[in-house]
Amino acid sequence: MNSEALIFMVATQGVVIAITGYFFYRVLTTPPKQEPDSYSENDDEEERQAE
Repeated sequence: MNSEALIFMVATQGVVIAITGYFFYRVLTTPPKQEPDSYSENDDEEERQAE
């Protein structure tokens, strides 16, 4: 393998590893979103009426 191909291969692998590491870091450090409580949203609704 000539030196140009080796440099290109190493550079490509470096870029892929860097992008993968960046997104892995973002996944681990992103705070979780506050999800709504399904029970608290329905507190003001009345019971189901008989048909």
